[in-house]
Amino acid sequence: MENGLLAIGAGLAVLTGMGAGISMGIATGKSVEAVARQPEAAGNIRSTMMLGMVLAESTAIYGFVVALIIIFLM
Repeated sequence: MENGLLAIGAGLAVLTGMGAGISMGIATGKSVEAVARQPEAAGNIRSTMMLGMVLAESTAIYGFVVALIIIFLM
């Protein structure tokens, strides 16, 4: 019973990757729209988008690390 609950917990922790993927897709779409409206601001838009991507990806990595901790250390 306990192993099954650990597997469910690890699976839920990995689901953070889904939220990160959705947020990165939305951010990319909005940045493309912004560059289409103001091509001269492409550099600023790109750097801001990359910062947001890094922060969103870090949440997915944290979820993956938590899942690994649940599986291997518990």
